[in-house]
Amino acid sequence: MNTVLVLAAHPDDELLGAGATLARHVGDGDLVHAVVLTEGASSRYREGLAEDLVKSAHRAAQLLGLASLQLWPLPDQRLDTLPLIDVVQRVEAVVDALRPDVVYTHFPGDVNTDHGVVARAAWTACRPYVLPGLRRFAVFETPSSTEWGWSADSPFTPSLYVDVSATLDIKIEAMSCYETELRDEPHPRSLRALRERAAYWGSRVGRSAAEPFQVLREVN
Repeated sequence: MNTVLVLAAHPDDELLGAGATLARHVGDGDLVHAVVLTEGASSRYREGLAEDLVKSAHRAAQLLGLASLQLWPLPDQRLDTLPLIDVVQRVEAVVDALRPDVVYTHFPGDVNTDHGVVARAAWTACRPYVLPGLRRFAVFETPSSTEWGWSADSPFTPSLYVDVSATLDIKIEAMSCYETELRDEPHPRSLRALRERAAYWGSRVGRSAAEPFQVLREVN
């Protein structure tokens, strides 16, 4: 049994890039923990949105079978205004408590600045002398953010493909909990686009559906 930790910037990010992979971990008997760093609402000024996101996140976590879910109140779209060390130390506390075997987080070149801050804080908190037992550190794409980023020099380049043919439906059902975050077709965050994206990545490795990751560190 492995302990798996996903570090995400906003509610729904824990699903968009790795939801079906997390469901597969749960099915394999692993303990999967999610930490969402920001409240995801304050930049949009819609009354009641923060509360809706909390309810959505908990419903989605239950569907996935997560062992725990932490929703932090850091400011949405303003993580770059905080001292990075403050974010790192908060993440370090979680890492120290859970001692994960596997960590997933954002690709740092996303168009969304919060994603980059979370990625930097995560890989700093998981440096080898702090977490020598970590077997895998990998970053995921976030639809409507990774493909829109300015990353010509270092684009998202998957080196790990997880076959999620058996768990994609769980991801889609969990994403359906986030009614405020879904968009109509052909937006990348529409349910159809998410299915098509998984089919595209799967076609690259001879599977019906896959989620891609770029691996920063893996120890066997």
